[in-house]
Amino acid sequence: MGEKYIRSSKNSYKIIKNSRVFAKVDTLEDAIFIRDLLVGKDWDIDNFTLEMHLSLDTYMVIAKIDEKLHLLGKFNTKPNDKLVEKLIKKIRRNPNNSKYGLNISRVYEIFMVKKQIAGDEYIFGLYDNLDDAKFTRNFLLDNNWNVNAFKNVEFCDESETFKIVEVIDERVYILASFESFDEAQSNIENSRKEFLNMIYKHKTGLANYPHLDALTDRIEYLEGAFQVKTTDDTWNFTSETTDPLNDIIFTLTPWQKIIYDASSESFTVDDLESSLERYRSKNFTQKIEKYLDELVELKLIEKIDGRKFKKL
Repeated sequence: MGEKYIRSSKNSYKIIKNSRVFAKVDTLEDAIFIRDLLVGKDWDIDNFTLEMHLSLDTYMVIAKIDEKLHLLGKFNTKPNDKLVEKLIKKIRRNPNNSKYGLNISRVYEIFMVKKQIAGDEYIFGLYDNLDDAKFTRNFLLDNNWNVNAFKNVEFCDESETFKIVEVIDERVYILASFESFDEAQSNIENSRKEFLNMIYKHKTGLANYPHLDALTDRIEYLEGAFQVKTTDDTWNFTSETTDPLNDIIFTLTPWQKIIYDASSESFTVDDLESSLERYRSKNFTQKIEKYLDELVELKLIEKIDGRKFKKL
C-alpha cells in the first residue's frame, strides 16, 4: 500500500481519507502502522478507544481523543494504567503541542486562562506563573469550566502539590502550594492573610503584582469574607501612625525598601551589590546608586564619603 492516505508536511505526517484527518504523527513509520490499523478496522474510528500494540518489541499506545487517533507514546515495557491516564490528560490539555496548551496565553509577565463560551470570551484567571495557570486550566477542563467545583484545597496532578484556591468574582486565584493536604488545610488562614497583604502592597505601590489588579478595590470585602485583617510583620498597614520614621518607610517604593532593608549600620555600595546579587540586572550598580541617593534625600541613609554610607 506504500504511503497511500499519508500526507507529509515539514515536521509531521497526517493520515487522511476523504479529506478527513484521522491522525497526525511525527514519523512515516508510525503513520504507516496506524494507517494499517485503520484499514483493518475499515476506517471505523469509533472502534478505537485505547489500544496497546506490540511492534518490533515496542509498545505503541494509541487512543481516540476528540475524534482523532493519537500516538500517546512508545515504550520498551508495557506502561501501567496511571501512566496511560497521565498521557491522555496531556494530549487533552495540549492537543496541538503548543507552548502553553489550550486556553492559556501570555501577556507580558502574566499568564491568562480564558475560553470562548457561546461567542463570548471569559477570563477565568490571571497568574504570575505558568504552573498555577496550568493547574486552573486543567481543573476547569476536567470540570466543564465550572468555577464552583473548586474546593479550598485541590490537588495538582502535574506538580503533585496541594493548592489553596479562592474563587472571587468568578475568577480563580491560587494563594499557595504545599506538599501535603494537611499542610495546605492548616495554612488556609495564613495564606489568605498573605494574599490580602499582596493586594494591599500592589495597590499602594509597595510591590508589583499586576495579576491582582482586579482586587485592589476589594480589600475590605475580602477582609470580611476571609475574616482576617491586612497585616504584615515588615510593612505598617495601619492608617494611624505616630512614628515619623514609620510614616516615611511606609511610603517607600519597592526598590527603595529593598535597598533600605539590605543596608547595615555601616556599608559600601559593593556590600549592597553582594547582598542583593539575586536582583542583578542591566545597570545594576547604577540602579543601587540611584536609590541610595533617594534614601539620602529622605534622610534615611547618610553618605559618609565616596561609596561609603551608614543607616540613620
